[in-house]
Amino acid sequence: MASLKTSNSTNAPSSLRSSPSLSFSPSLSSKKTVTLPRIGTLSHSFQVQAKLCFRYPLKKTRATRISATMATKVVKEVLPPALDSTSEPPPLFDGTARLYISETCPYVQRVWITRNCKGLQDKIKLVPINLKNRPEWYKEKVYPANKVPALEHNNEVRGESLDLIKYIDSNFEGPSLSPDDPAKKEFSEELFSYTGTFYKTVIAALKGDANDAGAAFDYFETALSKFNDGPFLVGQFSLADIAYAPFIERFQAFLSDAKQYDITAGRPKLAAWIEEMNKNEGFNRTRCNPKELVESYKRKFAGQP
Repeated sequence: MASLKTSNSTNAPSSLRSSPSLSFSPSLSSKKTVTLPRIGTLSHSFQVQAKLCFRYPLKKTRATRISATMATKVVKEVLPPALDSTSEPPPLFDGTARLYISETCPYVQRVWITRNCKGLQDKIKLVPINLKNRPEWYKEKVYPANKVPALEHNNEVRGESLDLIKYIDSNFEGPSLSPDDPAKKEFSEELFSYTGTFYKTVIAALKGDANDAGAAFDYFETALSKFNDGPFLVGQFSLADIAYAPFIERFQAFLSDAKQYDITAGRPKLAAWIEEMNKNEGFNRTRCNPKELVESYKRKFAGQP
């Protein structure tokens, strides 16, 4: 298994290697105009008008025009019963956008968070599927790959979580979750492409020495240093954060409980990122019970069903 590297590694994305570490201000602000700092040889200015899931910290002189809400005491979304082999299908392709899900799947959670953060709870209906007893009609009539997540929209069904979060952001109303700045767009794509390696590296460490996961979290810490106009991967909250959030949620819980390994130790930007994500209402409404996550991973690595 190839290990992840930080910004000085030849295995890290090029934009991480070429950019110095930057810091962000913990002060809160909103509804201002931002001028991005110089990154390498580039400098950029932009304005964003959006209503995000929370207020994020920005320097008073470098804040975007944002209407934001801090999440408070969020209750997880109540889901309908999961459909199984005895269930009738919903009225397929009737104009209703449906997201087929499994409640505990991290790939599903990516798309679920995106739906919530764009305010699409009334536009995209959640349809839980029992993955241990899947209805035959799901594969035959909905999604031949027979996996979740899958999105039914405009008489078509699409899959793959990273593709779906981009599709929802581009094809539905609500605040944009993608950066306008070209440098941030490019870096976002690098982050998306690295999610698989990030996951495989940490999973290998979960099965063996927890310290081997350090390279993956060092990579994430370095990535958070790329831009200094907010605590997230491209400064402001975006799809890049959504792509990693479900996995870091699970890895942090399991490593802390089973391996006594603190992923935030010596990684202040990762700690700040987790703190900000925990304020995100759209994220919190999708989260699983940490104890259940830990037990699930213990069974998985013990070879139990």
